[in-house]
Amino acid sequence: MKNIQKIAIPVSLGILGFIILNSCSTGIPKGATAVTHFNAEKYLGKWYEIARFDYRFEKNMDNVTATYSQNPNGTIRVDNKGYDYIKKEWKESIGEAKFVKDKTEARLKVSFFKPIWAGYNVIDIDENYQYALIVGSSLKYIWILSRTKEIPESIKQRFLEKAKKIGYNTDELIWVKHD
Repeated sequence: MKNIQKIAIPVSLGILGFIILNSCSTGIPKGATAVTHFNAEKYLGKWYEIARFDYRFEKNMDNVTATYSQNPNGTIRVDNKGYDYIKKEWKESIGEAKFVKDKTEARLKVSFFKPIWAGYNVIDIDENYQYALIVGSSLKYIWILSRTKEIPESIKQRFLEKAKKIGYNTDELIWVKHD
């Protein structure tokens, strides 16, 4: 009988770090459509995580942010930060995102542990690029992001309704504290 050796890979914080080895897909959930006429330049910069599902790599995290910047090679640098209020320490995870097709469709793939890539799909964004609804490749992954620490009720309801129509159980969302 062969000995099977298990390898533990630490998975750290990541709004975009939803790389769970069982879910390495760059797809988009059925019924979801990525934003078209997407402006990647306007999307760059700092975002605050407003809501998410309870992912093990973001467990016990508050004050979560994602900062996106252009890499010299045309990819997008992803810098995620958050405060683990149980361990009382800040965590950071740096990754890279690439467009699945072209830069005008908000379907990307992201990696924090190459060669493993995961889907990152912007399915709703306001015209001023202040609020965004992001989903992964399945109904297990969803984020609401904002340029500020709060989101208007009208945008919140718009995003929740869209997510529910696709099949997300929005009652399971964790509303992130920023203090």
